[in-house]
Amino acid sequence: MTSQAVVIKTRMPAPPPSAEALLAQVRAALEEIKAKDAVEIDIRGKTGIADFMVVASGTSTRHVKSIADEVVKFAKKVGVMPLGVEGEREAEWVLVDLADVIVHVMLPRVREFYAIERLWTVGDQPPEE
Repeated sequence: MTSQAVVIKTRMPAPPPSAEALLAQVRAALEEIKAKDAVEIDIRGKTGIADFMVVASGTSTRHVKSIADEVVKFAKKVGVMPLGVEGEREAEWVLVDLADVIVHVMLPRVREFYAIERLWTVGDQPPEE
């Protein structure tokens, strides 16, 4: 009885895209599904949880959920699986955690109430004289 070795060829996974490349995918997703008032915030040096935060608005809970779904779809195109997606059931505020980029999609009234982009940009502008 002779035995033969079986060779299984595997591919090394592609390296993850840079934070800037992932941010470009997020931007493309937001444009594709017509998100409103998207703001990109560079949070490098402020926290170690991510490099960029993106805040955008949807016109309804259905639109908010669709925007978040589109962000996930575009991230998967470049091999990035979300670490988590929160808030999809109510869809008033959906957070998509892509590790290097965190995306918040909100209804305008929720966005105005929490004002998270203001929290992350306090102190970025020099004081006015």
